[in-house]
Amino acid sequence: MRTITLRRVVITGLGAVTDVGNTVPEFWKSLIEGRSGIGPITSFTPTPEWTVNFAGEVRNLNPEKRIDPKSISRMDRFSVFGMCAAEEAVADSGLDFSEGDPYRYGVAIGSGIGGIDTIEVGLRKLIEKGPRTVSPFVVPKLMVNALAGNVSIRFGLRGANIATATACATGSHAIGAAFHMIQRGDADAVVAGGSEGAVTPLCVGSFAAMKALSTRNDAPSKASRPFDRDRDGFVLAEGAGIVVLEELEHARRRGARIYAELLGFGVTGDAFHIAAPDDEGRGARRAMENALRDAELDPTAVGYINAHGTSTPLGDKAEVHAVKGLFGAHASRLAMSSTKSVTGHTLGGAGAIEAVATIKAIVDGVLPPTINLDHPDEGFDLNFVANAAQETKVDVAINNSFGFGGHNTSMVLGRFRG
Repeated sequence: MRTITLRRVVITGLGAVTDVGNTVPEFWKSLIEGRSGIGPITSFTPTPEWTVNFAGEVRNLNPEKRIDPKSISRMDRFSVFGMCAAEEAVADSGLDFSEGDPYRYGVAIGSGIGGIDTIEVGLRKLIEKGPRTVSPFVVPKLMVNALAGNVSIRFGLRGANIATATACATGSHAIGAAFHMIQRGDADAVVAGGSEGAVTPLCVGSFAAMKALSTRNDAPSKASRPFDRDRDGFVLAEGAGIVVLEELEHARRRGARIYAELLGFGVTGDAFHIAAPDDEGRGARRAMENALRDAELDPTAVGYINAHGTSTPLGDKAEVHAVKGLFGAHASRLAMSSTKSVTGHTLGGAGAIEAVATIKAIVDGVLPPTINLDHPDEGFDLNFVANAAQETKVDVAINNSFGFGGHNTSMVLGRFRG
């Protein structure tokens, strides 16, 4: 029988493009200050019949300063966001992928929806002007795996090249896949994360039709309010988060700066409903249990949870129930916040963007707040870091991501101790 010695995996590069900042420093500063990125939609013009007219949009990106201008027109918005974040993460890591065996370097980047903007634009052109006007780049732009492929090509990464698509758990699943590749010895470094560019008429209209979105049109910046009794749905947003994962000794040999260590990863499926979470949060709880077991840690080791916390009545309730059930008395001693209160919900990008936030919380010793939490819901008696950041040293943190379809992920991140 083959015996595998699991290798340690560290994070050496971070990248982010969000509605509150187009670099990690900008993003992190906005989170800590609790400055919402949510406002009226500008990418299209909702008419009065729209029940929702606001979202979290990426602004002032200037992608041509980071990626080849010729390639931008051949990419959907989600790929542009992801490529910009990948450029930042790789530069931040200091890795030179031209050195070493390219088959030891991989990619794991996903999207919940992929090139929805390309689909909408292409379909309108097809209907209005006929098939001869449809661009040959429609398919290469709309594919969920287009971003992973473009990152692989850009950096010459010839190892595993995968793209996940598990709704709001996508970015987290991608990082987990990269973690396991490196642990098992199948790769030495992987560029991983998720991206979404779904602030489009069809997406906004569809989520609104499901009654999943907040309708607080008169106060967009107050609309995302996880754990608050007056929450009325999530706020659709866009953006990307990318991290560079690396095998510890590979990072040490090149003298890399190490942000944190990825200690464990857990997944489950609710097998309950295509859009609603399990009522009691059983899948969420088991995902956290699995991640802690993978990390060989007791629940009492956890100091902070970056919650999935979408601001939906059912989702927040299920997550709080799961946390209180798993952590017991320790739940009152840890902190849990939702950065979606600031950014809105970036769907397939959320898990990776929030992994970046969780890593920064560990490194800087500052917990980002849950803004708009004025009246915690009944039974929500935890430390949700309400409305103001808290300075707290955290050695072990959990990042949760749960998606439509019953996809549950939980990762355990820790302070690097050499």
